Amino acid sequence: MKKSIRYGVLGCGMMGQEHLKNLALIHGAEVVAIAEPNKEMQQRCLELAPNAHMFNTLEELLAADLNLEALVIATPNYQHAEQLLELFDRTSLPILIEKPVVTSIEQVAKIRAAAEKHPAPIWVAMEYRYMPPVAQFRKQITQGDIGSMKMLNIREHRFPFLEKVDDWNRFNHKTGGTLVEKCCHFFDLMRLLTGSEVTRVYSSTGQDCNHLEENYDGQAPDIIDNAFVIVDFKSGQRACLDLNMFAEGSRYQEEICAIGPKAKIECFVPGPGRFWPVDSLGAAPIPKVVLSPRLPKGPIEADIPVDEKLLDAGDHNGSTYYQHLGFFKAITENAAVDVSLEDGLKAVVIGLAAQHSSVTGQAITITEDGYSFSQV
Repeated sequence: MKKSIRYGVLGCGMMGQEHLKNLALIHGAEVVAIAEPNKEMQQRCLELAPNAHMFNTLEELLAADLNLEALVIATPNYQHAEQLLELFDRTSLPILIEKPVVTSIEQVAKIRAAAEKHPAPIWVAMEYRYMPPVAQFRKQITQGDIGSMKMLNIREHRFPFLEKVDDWNRFNHKTGGTLVEKCCHFFDLMRLLTGSEVTRVYSSTGQDCNHLEENYDGQAPDIIDNAFVIVDFKSGQRACLDLNMFAEGSRYQEEICAIGPKAKIECFVPGPGRFWPVDSLGAAPIPKVVLSPRLPKGPIEADIPVDEKLLDAGDHNGSTYYQHLGFFKAITENAAVDVSLEDGLKAVVIGLAAQHSSVTGQAITITEDGYSFSQV
């Protein structure tokens, strides 16, 4: 049984560097090639993976004879679909692709058709599934602690979008929109936790505080910075997303709440430790899961600490490591892929439908197969 894998990584900005740090923690994972056009990012990446061959383009990387055994796509959103199609056409390698898989509804069918012929695992990076407090939250729901879940609420109150290479994350046509770029994670969690498919989406959004004075080559950013999104499921369950991106003073960045006939359960997840003001407030908050039964009344709190070395390796509470460990096992042990291409595409469709709803002011119906929506 194979226990080592030679990786190529496409794109090594902020998220790509997090992938490099976490791959370095997995015994048998070796990054041997990186495709990254930005010279500053190249230098940062070589500090993390000094033995990797550096290329400016995907074409150069594929032309090199490096015996690659897996690929990680961490390029800007608008490049994902095109690069994935090229890799389907030219390789048979396992692929882990960062969310979102696509940025427009027109790309969905093309990616699905091409993926049907790809012989190796395709894993979509949905880090939030793997955060230890979220995993514990899901476990307690699955084991029946609240009964049959009826309502689900996800609140993310966080910092504004960070600066990215060439400012690509300031524009909807490059990101897919905030409800795709930032929130497909949460729509994936909603599908996972309900075990059901989405039937209808309604959103109300605003661009009220962030990026209002910014200008890039004469273009003002058009990304929203706050939203409410209501999601209906085929099962009759309902979920709500509450997003605010000018609330970086929050103690917890994500607060997830599920309610059933027996109890309420909540999950509290702090933001990246590097943003927490240790000098004035002391140590960063510890993630928690709180179960509040109806009878007998009284919350039951549990701290869910995350390994410090995993916290040091990225901004996602250790989840990137657990995700890569799963992908590594899918390659070396033929383990199941946790987050399939279908999961990744359906999460993006929900986000695109929410973006469309915010423009039209209408509730948007998702098609029966989950891969498109009504264009009101």
